[in-house]
Amino acid sequence: MDIGKLNKLGKAIDEIEEGQSMSVTEAIEDNQILLYLGLTNDANPLYIQHDYAQKTIYKKPIVPSVLLMGIVTSTISKHFPGPGSHVVNFSVNFVEPVYHYETLTFLFEVIKVDKHKDIVTLSVEAVNIKEKRVLDAVVMVQPPMLYEESEENNE
Repeated sequence: MDIGKLNKLGKAIDEIEEGQSMSVTEAIEDNQILLYLGLTNDANPLYIQHDYAQKTIYKKPIVPSVLLMGIVTSTISKHFPGPGSHVVNFSVNFVEPVYHYETLTFLFEVIKVDKHKDIVTLSVEAVNIKEKRVLDAVVMVQPPMLYEESEENNE
């Protein structure tokens, strides 16, 4: 990556319409969970210890909730609206636990475009391969915007 180079921007607010949608499928692997645990120093045995998890209502280790939120924000940053986007509000409901090695499909849909506030509101739903809903979220995103200096500022 060239630091001095302007990378491609995602969709500007004028390019986004209510009803637009996209989906992304992610397989949850051990390396993602271990990276999360290492980066956050989260030592919750429910996330990694089979013996411990077996004694809980979950019966086996579950995926940390924040890791699922990371998939949502990463998709926003990479694809929809894309590079340069900034999440300004995130409301999420974890409907069902997600277990290691599950494959999830996240559906993103634009439910509101507020051009006065430069905010796009996305609805996100994640389901597992059994089509069971595991996550619902509403995410408010500021699409990418470039700062343009006016001639007044240059004088």
